[in-house]
Amino acid sequence: MATFQALAVQQAGGKLEPFSYDPGELRDEQVEIEVLYCGICHSDLAMALNEWHMTRFPFVPGHEAIGKLVAVGRDAKFLNVGQVVGLGWNSGSCLHCAQCLSGNHNMCSTLEMTIAGRYGAFATRVRCHWVWATPIPEGLDLAKAGPLLCGGITVFNPLLQFQILPTDRVGVIGIGGLGHMALQFMNRWGCDVTAFTSSAAKADEAKRMGAHHVVDTHSTDALAKVAGSFDFILSTVTADLPWDAYLAALAPKGRLHIVGVAPQPIPAPAFALIGAQRSISGSPSGAPATVTKMLDFAARHGVAPVTEEFPMSHANEAFRHLESGKARYRIVLKNDLG
Repeated sequence: MATFQALAVQQAGGKLEPFSYDPGELRDEQVEIEVLYCGICHSDLAMALNEWHMTRFPFVPGHEAIGKLVAVGRDAKFLNVGQVVGLGWNSGSCLHCAQCLSGNHNMCSTLEMTIAGRYGAFATRVRCHWVWATPIPEGLDLAKAGPLLCGGITVFNPLLQFQILPTDRVGVIGIGGLGHMALQFMNRWGCDVTAFTSSAAKADEAKRMGAHHVVDTHSTDALAKVAGSFDFILSTVTADLPWDAYLAALAPKGRLHIVGVAPQPIPAPAFALIGAQRSISGSPSGAPATVTKMLDFAARHGVAPVTEEFPMSHANEAFRHLESGKARYRIVLKNDLG
């Protein structure tokens, strides 16, 4: 049997340490990926700390993998050994429930998540169902493509789900790991884009990434001036905000959409929603077909995350850099294990 070399956390809050395991026989519908690069996401850190109370130890992080197929199960479709593919948050779904059959595989009730209850891609190799191994189109930098498979699809998916139009006025709350990609996607989508940020130092950077306007969220006057302006506001932050001000910033039939996990419940005053027919919603990552569309769009329009690269063997240092809030804006590990 093959042995995969990996990095694992043995207990909540522990350090990543060398770890090896036997993955067993490759299942008929699985593929095996030789990991070249893997992004680090805040979700990896949250799982390593067991913040969501769902981590199984030993825990191998990694759900933004880019690599080459080295083995393909006999029932896998459309994929060949040697292809470069990506693997994101999800790695398997049933393919026969109502959600899968309607194309919403990411809504499957038996969805298999890449780092929940299984070993992720901080490793020499990782496996998944062939449906979730997405070919990487030409034109994407393999060293930067990994974060598109989690952060990228998370901010791109709502554009399709809610039929955002090029004529829409949109806002992005937070110019971080998710937000900086959202600005690029929405700009290339054709929208009029506003960045909401608490960091004045990020204003020029936000404009370089695609924002046409910047609102300083420290200023209540600045928020008040944009009341009734936006068709769609995307919140990418993991913080509690003055939600009433953002609801007021929506135009009639506007939508406040949540992809960042706020610590506390979001208050939704009935009159703020009813009077102007506003909505609050949320979404996870995306189905395989949406991931493919997102990667094709990114390659065509030059959308790419801003990344910092570390050797995978220095993953503990990279985790500390992420936890300190110093990452600009995503971290990618280049595999040097094994």
